[in-house]
Amino acid sequence: MLFASTRNPLHRVGFSTALTQGLADDGGLYVPTDWPQLTPNADADDLAALALELLRPFVAGDALAVDLAGITREAFNFPAPLLMLGDNARLQVLELFHGPTAAFKDFGAQFLAATLTQARRDAIRPLKILVATSGDTGGAVAAAFHRRDGIEVAVLYPKGLVSPTQEQQLTCWGQNVVSLAVRGRFDDCQRLVKQALGDPGLRRRFELSSANSINLGRLLPQTVYYWAASLAIWRLHGEPASFVIPSGNLGNATACVWARRLGAPIDSIVLAHNANRTVPDYFDQGVLRPRASVATMSSAMDVGNPSNLERLVALFPDPAAMRTALRAVSIDDEATRLRIRIDFERYGRVWCPHSAVAAEAYARLAANERARGRWVVVATAHPAKFRETIEPLIGATLPMPHNLARLFERPSSHSEIEPTLDALNSSL
Repeated sequence: MLFASTRNPLHRVGFSTALTQGLADDGGLYVPTDWPQLTPNADADDLAALALELLRPFVAGDALAVDLAGITREAFNFPAPLLMLGDNARLQVLELFHGPTAAFKDFGAQFLAATLTQARRDAIRPLKILVATSGDTGGAVAAAFHRRDGIEVAVLYPKGLVSPTQEQQLTCWGQNVVSLAVRGRFDDCQRLVKQALGDPGLRRRFELSSANSINLGRLLPQTVYYWAASLAIWRLHGEPASFVIPSGNLGNATACVWARRLGAPIDSIVLAHNANRTVPDYFDQGVLRPRASVATMSSAMDVGNPSNLERLVALFPDPAAMRTALRAVSIDDEATRLRIRIDFERYGRVWCPHSAVAAEAYARLAANERARGRWVVVATAHPAKFRETIEPLIGATLPMPHNLARLFERPSSHSEIEPTLDALNSSL
């Protein structure tokens, strides 16, 4: 299997190269050159076994193929439970927050860390991983790469625009992890990472890669839990699953689209955005207009220029075709707060602000569409990560899960930088 740049289909590399580079030399994102139709036999509850089946075709012919079984065992060592919401047998919640940092990004970060560790076991120079985060990505990547030999991590996050709990997760590591608070927004952090990856001077100083969802090694493993959930529903009910996904930089959503493209029994996919309307407006108007991001309570989705839209456009070059395959909606903070209150009172369910955006998008579907589908709301983060926001809304104290509580025992440290390449260069 080879992987091509979204900007030049003739630029093709193998699996290990795609992961190590992160971004193609021309600035494009790597996508598979083939889409095999997969029919996995593994139990949907055994994520490691399922991942081994599903990812084997993409690693075929690569030096890492012999390591894949060990990598999937290491990366998929926590569950992604599918739970019914209330007494509605047609509505379930896919919980993706049972990993080390209580966010869905743990799956991809753990896989990428295990893979790069194997790929670079004979490397001479250390690899410098750059990651831009609006909250959850940086914590997941830092946890996954912490203390791994031969790999250094720089986490860039927007100063003052993540929750206190998220900031602790981003800054409590030390050793081979450096945390940088950028005086700007997430889009500035993302821009800096892309500029750095393409900068000749920095490339002479370091071997560089990214651990954002622009990296294929973050995105491919995320297809596994969409396969698992949709297979579980198909095997039990004989019907495809439909997903409502909290969406920002579109990595998680793209993983679901890829799973469907590879044969997973998936019907509708709804992209639930907050007040950052770049993608919903693109769907409505057929014209892409990136813009500065708007700060919202669902901060990890505050993205004005989503990187993975480039991958979706590669699959659906015609905006009309994309609108047929997907839907995108925008939910404001007022509706998000109300949904958190309503579903806590109705079901006892506590959403994080991002999952609540998806829950509200589901609630706005037509009643007949909800009644005839097998719907899954994707819960991307544990609500305790946003306790400062959630507790006043529900009038209750959220218990801190062990995987988060242990991070507060660690001292935190970070540096502040301006949103310029020179500033980033000086801090590395």
